[in-house]
Amino acid sequence: MMNEKIQIGLLLRSGTTGCVVGCRVNQLEAPVFGGMVRVPLPGAEGDAVYGLIYDIHIDDDGLVRQLVTAREISEEVRKDNRENRNMPVEMSVLFIGYVQGGEIFHLLPPRPPLSLDSIYLCQPAEMCAFTRAGRFGYFRHVLRAADLPTGELLAAHLRQVSAAHAACGDPAWAGAAARELITLLRDDYPALMAVLGAVSDARLDFSQPQEQGR
Repeated sequence: MMNEKIQIGLLLRSGTTGCVVGCRVNQLEAPVFGGMVRVPLPGAEGDAVYGLIYDIHIDDDGLVRQLVTAREISEEVRKDNRENRNMPVEMSVLFIGYVQGGEIFHLLPPRPPLSLDSIYLCQPAEMCAFTRAGRFGYFRHVLRAADLPTGELLAAHLRQVSAAHAACGDPAWAGAAARELITLLRDDYPALMAVLGAVSDARLDFSQPQEQGR
């Protein structure tokens, strides 16, 4: 699991609740909104901080500003600008837990990772291991975060992780996650409707697998 590494960038800055990652435009094929990522920590092998990508921001620069005013942009210029130049791209990540000494915690990390630390996409088996630990405790980090598209973030996360759990032989995970969200938001009707609306648009399958012989 740990040997399958897809590096998507390096940390620019970080804090207790999250970090900002810098990468090149040609690295954007791998990371997606709601994607689960891992930042390895120094120390014991396997120690890492986990998070969700909640924003991908592509800045402009002087050359781009000049190019957009041109009447026509050739495909060669467009390709060169995207693949060969160091276009500034930033991804914002919300921390949702960590692994220390082989044990998974759905808590904020004891200390944030350092600038220029590498960040990797989580593989399906790793996503399954983290999200099945505990009782969805990491949901509270998403639900309490201000100024985030909470419903869309959770929907994108559930869509990706439920596919991983189905591949790992646990198709019932998505239904359990949805029930937990309903429980957590039962006293906040507007937030509940926003989350359920986004989850519905994600077209997830919450049906329970039938027992053999029934």
